[in-house]
Amino acid sequence: MNLPQDILLELQYLPPVQYFTKFLLHDTVWIEQQEHYQKGTYRNRAYLAGPNGRQRLSVPLVSGKNEQQPIREVEIAYRERWQHQHWQSIQTAYGNAPFFEFYAESLAPFYQRPYRFLFDFNRGLLLTTLKLCGLESQPAWTQQYREDPVSSVLDFRNAIHPKRRRAKRDPYFEAARYRQVFEEKTGFLTNLSILDLLFCSGPQSIMILDASIRKPKKNNS
Repeated sequence: MNLPQDILLELQYLPPVQYFTKFLLHDTVWIEQQEHYQKGTYRNRAYLAGPNGRQRLSVPLVSGKNEQQPIREVEIAYRERWQHQHWQSIQTAYGNAPFFEFYAESLAPFYQRPYRFLFDFNRGLLLTTLKLCGLESQPAWTQQYREDPVSSVLDFRNAIHPKRRRAKRDPYFEAARYRQVFEEKTGFLTNLSILDLLFCSGPQSIMILDASIRKPKKNNS
């Protein structure tokens, strides 16, 4: 069976490396914007490589987890200084990374201005990190919810998941290694947030993304 030309994903917070390989593998990456929020996913969490190993960042939401609320209506909570805490964690993890200063200026504003909605915050970060990775492909945005997309679209919603038992098998992804800041202490940590790859590998990030795609690659014929 040929790999579908298009793929459908949910919008995530600073998604892992695997997510970004789809922008190289498929002609069009559709982002679901008509779904309902689901807790315990990458929609409001990301993982970094900190000095003590894998470190989770979670964006707090108004009224708990907003389970089954339309994704465009999920609001971010500001009961605590989470933006300051997230940026501080990012600086601690990657302040000594080779390309931190090169990219920090583009990312810091997302942690300085308040965003009302999680979707808008994640969307801005996705478009920025795509550009920083050197990926020219731009996502397309769904206009209606389809439980079963057409056959030409690979439904990969909720397939890239922080919980292994809920993640879908992906035969087209195998994480390529690159040098991480704390690798001598923690070992290589796979499939972290795209920030880890960007800060550690800089302009070579797009080549590492390409190396993480298993054959067959997309058919351009």
